[in-house]
Amino acid sequence: MAVFEVFPTVFFLTLLSLRTYQSEVLAERLPLTPVSLKVSTNSAHQSLHLQWTVQNLPYHQELKMVFQIQISRIETSNVIWVGNYSTTVKWNQVLHWSWESELPLECATHFVRIKSTVVDARFPEPNFWSNWSSWVEVNVQDSLGQDILFVFPKDKLVEEGANVTICYVSRNIQNNVSCYWEGKQIYGEQLDPHVSVFHLSSVPFIRKTGADMYCEVSQGNVSKGIKGIVLFVSKVLEEPKDFSCETQDFKTLHCTWDPGVDTALGWSKQPSQSYTLFESFSGENKLCTHKNWCNWQITQDSQETYNFTLIAENYLRKRSVNILFNLTHRVYPMNPFSVDFENVNATNAKMTWKVHSMKKDFTYLCQIELYGEGKMMQYNVSIKVNGEYYLSELEPATEYMAQVRCADASHFWKWSEWSGQNFTTLEAAPSEAPDVWRNVNSEPGSHIVTLFWKPLSKLHANGKILFYNVVVENLDKPSRSELHSIPASAKSTKLTLNRHSYQVWVTANNSVGASPASIIVISADPENQEVEEERIAGTEGGFSLSWKPQPGDVVGYVVDWCDHPKYTLCDLQWKNVGPNATSTVISTDTFRPGVRYNFRIYGLSTKRIACLLAKKTGYSQELAPSDNPHVLVDKLTSHSFTLSWKYYSTESQPGFIQGYHVYLKSKARQCHPRFEKAVLSDGSECCKYKIDNPEEKALIVDNLKPKSFYEFFVTPFTSAGEGPNATFTKVTTPDEHSTMLIYILLPMFFCVLLIMIVCYLKSQWIKETCYPDIPDPYKSSILSLIKFKEKPHLTIMNVSDCIPDAIEVVSKPEGTKLQFRKSLTETELTRPNYVYLLPTEKNYSGPGPFICFENLTYNQAASDSGSCGHVPVPVNNPPSQLGLMISPENVQKALEKNYMNSLGEISAGETSLNYVSQLASPMSGDKDSLPTNPVEPPHCSEYKRQMAVPLCLVSPPPTENSSLSSITLLNPGEHYR
Repeated sequence: MAVFEVFPTVFFLTLLSLRTYQSEVLAERLPLTPVSLKVSTNSAHQSLHLQWTVQNLPYHQELKMVFQIQISRIETSNVIWVGNYSTTVKWNQVLHWSWESELPLECATHFVRIKSTVVDARFPEPNFWSNWSSWVEVNVQDSLGQDILFVFPKDKLVEEGANVTICYVSRNIQNNVSCYWEGKQIYGEQLDPHVSVFHLSSVPFIRKTGADMYCEVSQGNVSKGIKGIVLFVSKVLEEPKDFSCETQDFKTLHCTWDPGVDTALGWSKQPSQSYTLFESFSGENKLCTHKNWCNWQITQDSQETYNFTLIAENYLRKRSVNILFNLTHRVYPMNPFSVDFENVNATNAKMTWKVHSMKKDFTYLCQIELYGEGKMMQYNVSIKVNGEYYLSELEPATEYMAQVRCADASHFWKWSEWSGQNFTTLEAAPSEAPDVWRNVNSEPGSHIVTLFWKPLSKLHANGKILFYNVVVENLDKPSRSELHSIPASAKSTKLTLNRHSYQVWVTANNSVGASPASIIVISADPENQEVEEERIAGTEGGFSLSWKPQPGDVVGYVVDWCDHPKYTLCDLQWKNVGPNATSTVISTDTFRPGVRYNFRIYGLSTKRIACLLAKKTGYSQELAPSDNPHVLVDKLTSHSFTLSWKYYSTESQPGFIQGYHVYLKSKARQCHPRFEKAVLSDGSECCKYKIDNPEEKALIVDNLKPKSFYEFFVTPFTSAGEGPNATFTKVTTPDEHSTMLIYILLPMFFCVLLIMIVCYLKSQWIKETCYPDIPDPYKSSILSLIKFKEKPHLTIMNVSDCIPDAIEVVSKPEGTKLQFRKSLTETELTRPNYVYLLPTEKNYSGPGPFICFENLTYNQAASDSGSCGHVPVPVNNPPSQLGLMISPENVQKALEKNYMNSLGEISAGETSLNYVSQLASPMSGDKDSLPTNPVEPPHCSEYKRQMAVPLCLVSPPPTENSSLSSITLLNPGEHYR
């Protein structure tokens, strides 16, 4: 017992002695200096790895200590980093710590030292630091090799937006080094003669295969080599978005998220980020094989609450997101199936579908959407296993699309996907009468009626329209009616009706039946065409039309127009207006600028008879005229001319013609009265006259100068402007005297022309009258009257066969050979001279009858002078005793002799020869026995020989003392008997 009492006492004393020893040790401040400091390098991460131990640490003791680490660069005095590292130190423990350098370790020498202090609460204050350990030098350049240039870091991986330091090490300081980042030269700072450093701030992501950095070494202009690195810049890892988990069957949780940008890099430098799903209540985790979804198997235990953490990780960082939910609140049902329609008719249908079974007492909320005719209807219904719904108030012959989706009715989380199908209701008879209008053209004894109708809308057609029925009833003869069946593709039909009143029914028909009838009445009276047309102005919104209200019962108004008035098929349109309206707006996309539209407004009586009330015409937008008139210049005088363009049509223009502008140019550059100065678009000046009346299509331009040059140009204008530019037409006013000449010469010309036409038509008569044919002497009948005794074979008269009565000599009174009285007139001078040969026989009692014939064909001078013969003038004292003292043969010889002797005395052109024929004697017999009482001979048709007697052979007329044997010369126009 005493032993047991002694043992606790000994144990207590021993423990007290140990505590006293520790206190003494600490009180003596034993040095806990870090020892065995070793530094290694990691070039891939550009980091220094330190390891050391603590000396004099008590056996089996754990102390909280703080180690201060100091790092210098290039030399120990250049401290670049100081930091503390806190940890719990055990006896004989080797400590580790790493430091990452922003400057590649190969670019400079680094120095490291460390010291420590105890911060354990079991030791009293004050704490003190141990001594510094010795500097440990880290020099990586010694192991680089013998190349002339090195660039660091090698294949470094950084995030986009990070700051990066790059350096190069050159072995020869005489070399010239140029560095380039992505092809662009960069400049750095020099650490020492061999090392230069480049600082890149906020480096961007360029490509997955990294960004290029290279340096070129050269001496002078000679390149010595190129060294470079690839800097891998990764996209910043993003936190997963829209992280959610849900179930469709209470067996599997399906988790999804938005991964954001992919941080994978080329050359396997960094793969895509990985995702891990961790559930905290069960402590389980799962590495996901897909980057945006992952499935988690639900256990059969009673766990309903889940707490998931999704972790995204790559080589540079981690990101995580967390959700907490109840399983029953995250139900996403599977799609409904077996959608079908039953009992479908024109207006109703029954829709059925099925859903997947869930846990017991699970209720679905289903939503139905019905699409048709551009409308959507929505219905909701709750079901457990199978669903059905009655669709009503449907449109006949309409295709519908119905779809259904479902969700958890107790805890709504999300709708399922849609499941749907199309169906079509059956046809029904058309529900509305077609909209009908007509156009009536009156002809003698009949009406040409064109009926138009608009196709029924799908809503009112209730099916496919097969044809239209048109029934025409003669109201004057009600027992007679006609049925016309028109194909469904037609929109109009033409009827020829006589001058009676007719009622027309138009119905649309489909496979089920006919629509209500549209009724219109055609009156026997022609339409009122005397309604004055009114001009209106259109706007961007269309045409605003108004009219006066009509007295009496009016069931409505109709406005019609043509969408394409320039075409034969103008596409007639119409608009129905209520009976209380007096205005409307016609607006359509077919209206075009520059097109004239004509509107007619009708009133409909209770008897469905249309009466024309008003006509309107206008443009939705007026344009400038499209062409200029063709101008004619008329009544051109020396002081004026008239411009006219009466055939210019104003109806076909793209605007209402308000008038015309007449432009006039002249060399004088002075405007005439009524004209004003104007400047054309080309800057030239001219004179302008404005015509405000569009129907006035002529202008007299007066006050002009004779023999002057003018230019004119006529263009119409509308409210939008003038017509197109065109060239000026040139006109020159004539001389004022030339006008008078025209007035004189034109009548003369027409008179001459008329005479020539008459002469041409009467040419044969003129020839026979003025120029008869020359008789042939060989055919003369006078030969048969002469008895040839000596030469009976002669057929041509000789001079010896007849007694010449006269010789005609025609001479020009020029020269000195013949002298006439100065008192003679011009007519007397041109008269021919005649020489008469008188008979000298004793038994001759007087001159016998004779006729002198001038052959104008052989006497050109006589023909030109207009002489066609001569008339012998009797003398007061005729020499009846005179006669021819010589025979005809002697006369011929004398004439020929004198003629030959006088040839040398007659000048050329002074004497003309005239051929004279002596008529044969009417008495047949000897020439020596002339009758004493000759009778007047008839006109002979044939001649004896013709003689040419020159003027020089003529002797002066005989006197009482002259010899009767010579030839007697008579003055012109005289003869003796």
